[in-house]
Amino acid sequence: MFTYPAFAPEIFRDSGEARDGAALGDLPEWNLADLYASTDAPELARDLEWLGQECAAFAADYEGRLADADADTLLQAIRRYEKIQNISGRIMSFAGLRYYQNTTDAERAKFLSDMQGRITDMSAALVFFSLEVNRIKDARLDAMIKENAGLARFWPVLRRMRAMKPYQLSDELEKFLHDQSVVGATAWNRLFDEHTAGLTFEVGGETLNLESTLNLLTDHDRARRESGARALAAVFSRELPLYARITNTLAKEKEIEDRWRKLPTPQMARHLANDVEPEVVQALRDAVVNAYPRLSHRYYALKARWLGLERLEIWDRNAPLPQETPETIGWDKARHTVLEAYGDFDPRMAEIAEPFFDRGWIDAATKPGKAPGAFAHPTVTDVHPYVMLNYLGKPRDVMTLAHELGHGVHQVLAAGQGELLSSTPLTLAETASVFGEMLTFRKLLAQAPDQAARKTLLAGKVEDMINTVVRQIAFYDFECKLHAARAKGELTPDDINALWMSVQAESLGPVFDYMDGYETFWAYIPHFIHSPFYVYAYAFGDGLVNALYAVYEEGDPDFQEKYFDMLRAGGSKHHKELLAPFGLDASDPAFWDKGLSMIAGMIDELESMEG
Repeated sequence: MFTYPAFAPEIFRDSGEARDGAALGDLPEWNLADLYASTDAPELARDLEWLGQECAAFAADYEGRLADADADTLLQAIRRYEKIQNISGRIMSFAGLRYYQNTTDAERAKFLSDMQGRITDMSAALVFFSLEVNRIKDARLDAMIKENAGLARFWPVLRRMRAMKPYQLSDELEKFLHDQSVVGATAWNRLFDEHTAGLTFEVGGETLNLESTLNLLTDHDRARRESGARALAAVFSRELPLYARITNTLAKEKEIEDRWRKLPTPQMARHLANDVEPEVVQALRDAVVNAYPRLSHRYYALKARWLGLERLEIWDRNAPLPQETPETIGWDKARHTVLEAYGDFDPRMAEIAEPFFDRGWIDAATKPGKAPGAFAHPTVTDVHPYVMLNYLGKPRDVMTLAHELGHGVHQVLAAGQGELLSSTPLTLAETASVFGEMLTFRKLLAQAPDQAARKTLLAGKVEDMINTVVRQIAFYDFECKLHAARAKGELTPDDINALWMSVQAESLGPVFDYMDGYETFWAYIPHFIHSPFYVYAYAFGDGLVNALYAVYEEGDPDFQEKYFDMLRAGGSKHHKELLAPFGLDASDPAFWDKGLSMIAGMIDELESMEG
């Protein structure tokens, strides 16, 4: 079935306005001309015209014929479908990236909406494609794949498509859902994005945006951290009815579609999209929850002692260590740090990453209306990815740069697979990004001048890992509870708040107190709105990378080549195939304990530095 390119912002990595903007240097902005020069570019008009004609021609040539088509005809159809995906993906990437640069700009929002509407209308003619492919008998498709090497190359696409076969609706209903999406989930997503980008927060006489206010939660001054947290709570509490309405509507819409499709659980659609078995995700979830006491509970108790506090408030969770010197890291230094870490691993990795800095492939500065968070968007395979940051010169911003560039390197390498095979399931899409972070962290750790610097780096990494693993699994549990509760009826804002708080003490540990208003902090998290159950992919990626890095440190002489082969594979292989060369298997419950043990080992080292 036709899909738009996905924009899923990364974890909010506490950022805001730098105290000294000049110290950051010249921050790059996107040059989108590699997609289209402008909204009135003749190439855009040409592509829209071609797309309309080709969608209609595709339906005229194949609708009603694919179930009985021979191998050559099916291969021809797949290649034409791939070209349609390429052109539509280019258009929607251009419209989406422009919009995320300034989500409060009415013209950009209108252009994105217009493009979504036009492409939805044109691509309605394609809905039959996956439905008819899924009507081909298994034995017949197997025989065609054996006799046609070109068709065999697309087997991973067909396999994932056919995984939806048991949950397929009638042709008429599938077309209705396709057409209705523009005024359904897509419209509610836009409302969430635009409203959140427009929020302002009053702190100490200043009017700040969301990113700037979140940044206060990492301030050295505890009073400023508290002021930021209370400002967030005040605004989220005021806006809670709207966020509850958006959440209720989208959860109910999902429940209705899941029920019609006879999907067994709310999570199943995400597992199918991620090409991962439910039992693998459950093993990951259980391993992380069981590890809460030896990870987050233990670390935050240690942090309380460092801060000289008996109890932590929520605004202390991401506080810097007392001995940590506030540092603003300029853009040039951040670039050098990440590229050097990449190059030390393999010069090819730095060579792939370097053009991002020089060719307008990164948009780094914070700006009014710009989407919060960070992401790397692959666009289409014959262009290149674009990276969005909100760079403010904090050490964690350097890690975010390393993370998003890891995505970018992965997307560049996977592009050789073509439009239908390059896209990596979310569980594996986090591999290169988290690995890039790990390389950068290990580089900085090796350069630490003394134990105090090492302690600061280790603590920062542990906190990032807890945010990536523990927090995201807690988010996953929150979503599981929310969708189960919504299936029984409308949820009040207080209902949702209670579900949110039910996972907080369990995941963060007994050392925390929770201010009034913290129960509303679910409201601003975009993953719950854009991509239900997306969040476990972060924990999956972190655990996978920890296990991978352990293999790397053991000195496998072919590790780099195996790693590049894994990234080049894109979505052409299942996770079992991709991990087998490293001797790893994500379906083994012990696999997750290996990754979690790396985090525990870092906490062990921090505890050994006490006194």
